[in-house]
Amino acid sequence: MDFQQLADKALKGILPERDELKEVLNAPDEQLPEMLSAAFRVRHHYYGKRVQIHVLQNAKSGLCPEDCHYCSQSSVSEAPIDRYPFMSKEKLVESAKQAKASGAVRFCIVNSGRGPTHKEIDEITNAVREIRAQTGMNVCCSLGLMNQDKTQKLAAAGVGRVNHNLNTSREHHAEIVTTHSYDDRIATIESVKSAGIGTCSGGIIGMGESDDDIINLAMTLRAMDIDSIPVNFLNSIPKTPFEQKQELTPQRCLKTLCLFRFVNPNKEIRVAGGREVNLRSLQPLSLYPANSMFVNGYLTTPGQDATDAHQMIRDLGFELDQPAPI
Repeated sequence: MDFQQLADKALKGILPERDELKEVLNAPDEQLPEMLSAAFRVRHHYYGKRVQIHVLQNAKSGLCPEDCHYCSQSSVSEAPIDRYPFMSKEKLVESAKQAKASGAVRFCIVNSGRGPTHKEIDEITNAVREIRAQTGMNVCCSLGLMNQDKTQKLAAAGVGRVNHNLNTSREHHAEIVTTHSYDDRIATIESVKSAGIGTCSGGIIGMGESDDDIINLAMTLRAMDIDSIPVNFLNSIPKTPFEQKQELTPQRCLKTLCLFRFVNPNKEIRVAGGREVNLRSLQPLSLYPANSMFVNGYLTTPGQDATDAHQMIRDLGFELDQPAPI
């Protein structure tokens, strides 16, 4: 397959054919350099060699009634994680300052649970206002299911982006969670859009999905015009229902990132959770299709230290996007 033809299509805004995308996922590994070169051509057109760093803060851990099979914080997980109620405003501000010092351009506040209570929305918005005042950082929130009343309050507080992952295709959704529907997730994203907040939504690869599921997810995100797309790779956490799922190779991960770039050429593509354990020594290559990344760990699992990530970016000859001044 001529991957440069896919790059040509992407740069013209043309959606690749489904058969072409299947060829991306099933290409021989020896064709990976050509694929990465084509994906990088698209990435470079829109983002140059810039890399954005994002930092997550698990502001409320565990205590979740949902049965998401991949998650260590869910009701069906027996993983030994820290469990605590919503963090104080002071701790969140200090964490945001540390994130900015690590080179992050965006600080993401994550709240476990089905969705935030009105009291939690008030606590979150108070913290966001203080973070914005003291650091000037862009703030993203990942809070679960929400209606427009709650998203409008986030918008008024200065939240610039809300994350709510679709996680997989509509067809595969029931295999990973049963306590909420795919339409529940879609409705939350529409509420975010209606409030005028930027959208962040992606998926988790390696949960038993088919090639068609990956393609359907990428196409759904394109159709919804999502601004930022995190591509996570399942980190199989012991004592969760998916602890035995270890389906991924570094090559499969890189092909998937390329597919997301070809389908969503001008969007922020983030190499996200699980990159360290699944990409391993090939992690630097992920930044040829992707243009942003998380550092300093995830919600309940460790990740690459910011200092090591900075070195990796420099070694590639890429450049770090700078955080906003205070």
